[in-house]
Amino acid sequence: MGKKVKKEAEPPPKDVFDPLLIESKTPETVVLMLSSPETEVLTKACDALYKFASKGDENKVTLLGLGALEHLYKLISHEDPIVRRNAIMVFGIMASNHNVKKLLRELDVTNPLISQLAPEEDVVIHEFATLCLAHMAVECTTKVKIFEQGGLEPLIRLLGSPDPDVQKNSLECIYLLVQDFQNRAAVSELNVIPPLLELLESEYPVIQLLALQTLEVISKDRETRIILGEKNGLDCLLKILETNELSDLHIKTLAVLGNCLEDVHTLQLIQQTGGLKKLLSLLGVSTVPDIQKNAAKAITKAACDSEIRKILNEEEVEKCLLNLLKTGNDEVKVAASRAISAMCKNVESKCALGLQGIPQLVQLLSSDNEEVKEAAVTALASLTEASHSNASAVAEAEGIEPLVNTLSAQRDGTIANAVTALTNLALQESSRVSIQSHGIMSALVEPLHSTNSQVQSKAAFAVAVFGCDAVARTELRNAGGLGPLVELLHSKNEEVRRNACWAVTVCASDEPTAVELCRLGALDILEEINLSIKRKNKFSEAALEKLLDNNLSQKYSRLGYLSSSNIITNGFYDCGQIKPGAKFLSLEELSMQELTDRRAIIFINAKPQEDLAVEKAQDSPPPISKIGSKEKARKGKGKTEEEKAKEVTDIASKDQEEINLENTLWLPPSDIILMDYINDASKTILPLTTTREQVVALAQFVADRMGGSIERDKLHDFSWELHISEIEFELKCNIVPIGKIKKGTFYHRALLFKVIADRIGIGCSLVRGKYNRAWNEVKLVDDFPKGIAGLLLPPQEYIVDLMFEPGFLIKQGSAKADQYKRI
Repeated sequence: MGKKVKKEAEPPPKDVFDPLLIESKTPETVVLMLSSPETEVLTKACDALYKFASKGDENKVTLLGLGALEHLYKLISHEDPIVRRNAIMVFGIMASNHNVKKLLRELDVTNPLISQLAPEEDVVIHEFATLCLAHMAVECTTKVKIFEQGGLEPLIRLLGSPDPDVQKNSLECIYLLVQDFQNRAAVSELNVIPPLLELLESEYPVIQLLALQTLEVISKDRETRIILGEKNGLDCLLKILETNELSDLHIKTLAVLGNCLEDVHTLQLIQQTGGLKKLLSLLGVSTVPDIQKNAAKAITKAACDSEIRKILNEEEVEKCLLNLLKTGNDEVKVAASRAISAMCKNVESKCALGLQGIPQLVQLLSSDNEEVKEAAVTALASLTEASHSNASAVAEAEGIEPLVNTLSAQRDGTIANAVTALTNLALQESSRVSIQSHGIMSALVEPLHSTNSQVQSKAAFAVAVFGCDAVARTELRNAGGLGPLVELLHSKNEEVRRNACWAVTVCASDEPTAVELCRLGALDILEEINLSIKRKNKFSEAALEKLLDNNLSQKYSRLGYLSSSNIITNGFYDCGQIKPGAKFLSLEELSMQELTDRRAIIFINAKPQEDLAVEKAQDSPPPISKIGSKEKARKGKGKTEEEKAKEVTDIASKDQEEINLENTLWLPPSDIILMDYINDASKTILPLTTTREQVVALAQFVADRMGGSIERDKLHDFSWELHISEIEFELKCNIVPIGKIKKGTFYHRALLFKVIADRIGIGCSLVRGKYNRAWNEVKLVDDFPKGIAGLLLPPQEYIVDLMFEPGFLIKQGSAKADQYKRI
C-alpha cells in the first residue's frame, strides 16, 4: 500500500474578517454600533443600551443626547425579530422621560409601534410596545394619532394576552385614551366590556384597579351602561363590594356603580335584581369614610333625574343618608348633606329627610369646617323650600339664630343659601318675627356689599322679604344698608338688578326711608334704568313710582304732578321744577343757604314744634356715648373711688355734649296759621252734604286766605312777588311756611287747596303748569238729568278756579280749561 499523505488545511479566504470580540465601556461607542449592518452587533448593542437606560433617568438623557433614538427608530422595523425586539425594549424603557417622549412624537413612532402589536409578534415586543404607547398616551396629540392609526383594536385584543405585563400596559394605555369622548364611543363599539370584566378577576390588584378605573370613565356614557347591564357587569361589581378581601377596590367599584345609578334603565335593572337594596345595606354597615363619601356622591349625581329620585325613595335611601350625617368624618357629612339637597326635589324624600335630618343639619351650622357649614345650610335651604312643616321644624330646632350668624360666613355659597333658608322661613309670620328679632337687617348689610352676584341677588331679595315691616326698614336704614342696596341698582346682572329694584320698592314704603334712598341717588339710577329698553323692567318702574309716592316733594319737583292718592303730609315742600341732572336738596340743606332772590320754597308743616322734636329724636339712632356710658358704668366695679369719680365726670361731660348736639339738630318751622286753616275748614266745609259743595266752598276758602279773587285784566297788578320777598326778608330764609302767604298766585293757591283737601278727605290732584301756573283737578258726578233718576253716570273731571271766579268748576278739555292753564 502506498503511504498516506496528510492533507493540509486550506487557508481562509483573503476577504473574510476573523471574528472579533469588542468590549466597550462608553455609551458613545455602543450608540455608534447601532449603525452596524451586522445583526449580532445590533442585538448586543440594543441589549447593552436597554441595561444602561434601566439604571436611571440620567442615563436616558445621555442616550438622548447621543442620538440613540434616531438609530433605534430605524431598528424597530428591522427584519430580524431579535433586533426588533431589543430596539423596542429600549424605546419602552426610555419613553418614561419627558424629553424622550417629545422626540418620539417628532419621530412619529406610534404607527410603527402599533404595527408591532400583531398577534404573531413576540410577547416581549407586545409588552414594551404597549409600555411605550402608554407613556406617550398621556399627551393629547398622541391620543389622537393612536386613534386615527387604528391603535384601539389591537390594544383591546391584547387585554386577553396571557402575559400580565402586556395586560397592564394595554389597559393603562386604553384608560388614558378613553379620557377623550371620541375614544370612549369607539371602545364600546369594539366590545371592550367583556375583557374588562374578566380582568376584574385578575390575581394582580393593579390590573383590577386599572380595569375599574377604565370602567368608571367609559360608564359615563349611557350606551356603555346598557352593555354593562347586559353582560352581567353589575353583578360582578356587587360581588366585589361583598368581598371584604377586595376592600381596596370598593371605592372605585362604587364610582362605577354611581355612574350606573344615573341611568334609569340600569337602575331599574339593579332594583329588579335586588342589587340596589343590597348596595344600600352594604353602605349602611360600612365604616370606611371614603366608601361612605363616594356612595353619597353617587347618590347626589343619580338624584338629578326625577325617575331615579323616585326609585331611590322607594328603596328608602333617606335612612342611609341620615346615618351618614352622624359620622365623625367631615367629608362624609359634606357628601351626605349634598345628597340630601339633591333628594329634596322629591316631595316624599323631602318630608322624610326633614323629620329627622333638620336637627342634625342645624347642629352642623356651628361646625368650624366651612365646607361642612356650606353643605348643611344648602341642605336646609332645599328642605325648607315650599315646605311649611320643614320650615317649622327649623324654627323648633332653634335654627334661626345659627342661620342668621351664618350670614357672616367666609364662603359665598354658604351666605347665599343661608339667606335662601331664612327667606323660606319668613313665609311663616311667627318665624319672620323671630328672624327680625335676631337682627336680620343688620346681618344683611355685609352680604349686600358682596362682589358675588348670587349673594347680592339673594341678599336684595331678603331685604324685599323682611322690609315689609317698618321696624326692619328702620334697622336697615340705621345699619347703613341702604347705600349698598342702591349700588346694586347699577349691577349688570339682570337678576341682581331686578331684586334690588324690588327691595327698593318695599323699602320706599315709608317716607324717611324713601327720602334716604333718594339722597343716596336711587331716583337718578332708576330713571336712567327706565330710559333703557334692555335694562328696564316692571320692578324698576314700580320702584321709581313707589319712591316718588313716598317722597312727594321730590315727585312734584320732578314730575310736576301729584295724584289724588298722593296725600301731602307735614314736611312737604315745593322748591319748583328741578332741572334734569340737578341734585334735589333736602329741606335742611336748603335752610342752610343764604337768602337769595330765587323762587321761595313753600313749606307745609301743620304740627307743633314740640311734636317735631319728639319725632326727630325717635328717628335718630341712640347716641353711642350713652350706650357706652352704661357699659363703662357696669365695668367700673372693683375700681377705687377716685377712679370711679373721674369716670362719672367724663361720662357726664360726654352725655352733656350729646344733649347739646341734639339741641342743635335742625327742626323745620311750625306753621300755626296753616293749623288754623285746617281746623276752620274741618268745621265749616266738612259738614256740607255733597263733594261738589265741599270743593266750591274750599276753593272760596283758599282764595279768601290768599288775596281774594283777581280780575283777569288786572292779574299783572297783583304784586304777589313783592309780598313773598318781604316774608323771606322777615324770616331771613328762603323757606316760607304757606300759612304766612296772604297774597298767593296760582301755584300757592293750588298747593294750599291740595293740602287742606287731603286733610279733610276731598280727593284732588295737583298739576304744575308753566309760568307759575298750577291747578287742581277733581272728579265729580254730575246731577242726574230729569226723568233719568237712578242712572249711574261716570265722574267728570274738572279744574277748580282759585283765581278769577273762586269755586267755579271748569270741565277738563274745554276751551276755558285750556285758557285757565295758559293765562
